[in-house]
Amino acid sequence: MCGISGWVEYSGLGPDAQAVAEKMNDEHVHRGPDGAGTWLSRYAVLAHRRLSVIDVENGAQPMVLPGPTASEVRLVLTYNGELYNYRELRSELASRGHAFRTSSDTEVILAAWAEWGVRAVERFNGIFAFAVWDEREETLWLVRDHLGVKPLHYHHEGDRLIFGSEAKSVLAHPGVSTAIDEDGLRQLVLPLLKFPGTNPYRGVSEVLPGQVLEFSRRGVRTTRYWDLKSLIVRPAEANDLDDAAEELRSLLDDTVARQTISDVPLCTFLSGGLDSSAITAIANGLPGRRGVGSFSVDFTDAAGSADSRSALDRRYALEAAEFIGSHHSNIVLDSSRLADGAVRDATVRARDLPNGFGDLEMSLLLLCGEVRKHATVALSGEAADEILGGYRWFQEPAAVGADTFPWIADSPAHGYLHQRVLSTIDPQLVKQLRIDEYLSDEYATALGGLAFDPALSRAERRHREIIYLAVTYFLTMLLDRSDRLSMAAGLEMRVPFCDHRIVELVVTLSQSIHNAGGREKGVLRAAVGDLLPEGVLTRKKSPYPTSPDPDYSRKLEAQVASVLAAPPDGLRDIFAAHVLDPARIADSARSHGLVSNFEGEVILNFASWLRQYSPQLVV
Repeated sequence: MCGISGWVEYSGLGPDAQAVAEKMNDEHVHRGPDGAGTWLSRYAVLAHRRLSVIDVENGAQPMVLPGPTASEVRLVLTYNGELYNYRELRSELASRGHAFRTSSDTEVILAAWAEWGVRAVERFNGIFAFAVWDEREETLWLVRDHLGVKPLHYHHEGDRLIFGSEAKSVLAHPGVSTAIDEDGLRQLVLPLLKFPGTNPYRGVSEVLPGQVLEFSRRGVRTTRYWDLKSLIVRPAEANDLDDAAEELRSLLDDTVARQTISDVPLCTFLSGGLDSSAITAIANGLPGRRGVGSFSVDFTDAAGSADSRSALDRRYALEAAEFIGSHHSNIVLDSSRLADGAVRDATVRARDLPNGFGDLEMSLLLLCGEVRKHATVALSGEAADEILGGYRWFQEPAAVGADTFPWIADSPAHGYLHQRVLSTIDPQLVKQLRIDEYLSDEYATALGGLAFDPALSRAERRHREIIYLAVTYFLTMLLDRSDRLSMAAGLEMRVPFCDHRIVELVVTLSQSIHNAGGREKGVLRAAVGDLLPEGVLTRKKSPYPTSPDPDYSRKLEAQVASVLAAPPDGLRDIFAAHVLDPARIADSARSHGLVSNFEGEVILNFASWLRQYSPQLVV
């Protein structure tokens, strides 16, 4: 994985272009510690930071495809991601006369673009965000993978378009400000939703999953090469459970085999849940992968406990690892590391925003840092719950029947996290931002374009609606979190359940197949039943663990007190007075609910962000 950035400016780049490009590129050093490069012409500059995974010795970027003569430049590419079918594409392109100097997937993308143009992306299987500049046509294309696993931000104004993997790179350009207007504040106080194509910083947008953005002298034009909307409305497949499970297993086997291609050490995350255990088992069964490394996270206060979430994960992860035969490590984090202010600052910096859920963020960053000591690539079970209906809010009546996004409904299905977030925000700000109206409009917009097959029952339509909402508004938030925190540690995270072929299969399966055997993700249990021990196969879903250590809460309380003694500018403009009341600090730092210490975590995240970014709050 890598970091990409650059810009196109048709009035000319200016004399400081190289220095600005290097500054933008340096913001991605964590994404690409192994190398850096820039390429400039009259109107375009492309930059790249590299994390070497395939063809370590070659594949440096930006990569140039020469024109008819060696002195001419036809195409230039800066690319972040992995193309899992690059070997097949390379063979096809070689048969069409293309010659290759490296064994990298980067060169395959360049050759494919030269051969098929923008239609090349329809042939790609992988996770990617890249920019292609056509020097002859003076046109830039920005491309993002099907599910949006890899991030890609941009700022467009007049004859200039600036882009970067992360917002911090775009913000490093002098033409972009850190202003946060009302739209941005709405996104900040609604962290459980990632609104498609948007970013809280004013003027900063994101290329949508499955989208190609073209920028030329004619302006910006966007097209979708893949869109979940067209899939989710299809008639129900007639598959029975055995057929569906067999097809899903075949795709999982092929996907994991593709995603274990690497020239550097590779491992898996193994929580002991169904999804990560299935990925680990399939990876471990591949030739040359026997004894694959697997990693789980634990907390010191849970070491002697049998009922905390992390203790349960530890038990099931060990059971899965012993059955599968992986080489397992349990990473134990103590309260001092979790409560380290520098770690919190690093998580906020990784995400460019105060969004996040406290020690869940810090623990993932620290886990990735520990894993990075042993491997450069890790496979994750992320996305199975969204595409297969695994969360409680796919089943809980109050959530399913709510006229809003189910995970923010007034129900226990997601721990009332949405309600807890809004309870911390200044009521006048909530009123000014018209949060309820905004959510209602966004929800109606999200579902407005779905024209379902009339033969689908009401229950089936609602099930598919929730899958669509989960993938487009919830999973994108989780994928962004995973990418940012793993890449902050220089670790590439791969997500087999995000293979678009798997998504295309499962989203049109009936609800009865999804819930076969009376259990959520029943079709997945049927598909991998021979790979896992019974306890793991039938385990009830458990959320990502949070620290149960009371010492962490005490440290958090002291940090909140310190912040409130000298709050950064803007903090009192965002939070309700009772949340910032020093007499109630202990209420903000208390272990309870789906996310412990929640109110205190939100205060500290915003304080860190305000201090590091000095955003201009325009309200």
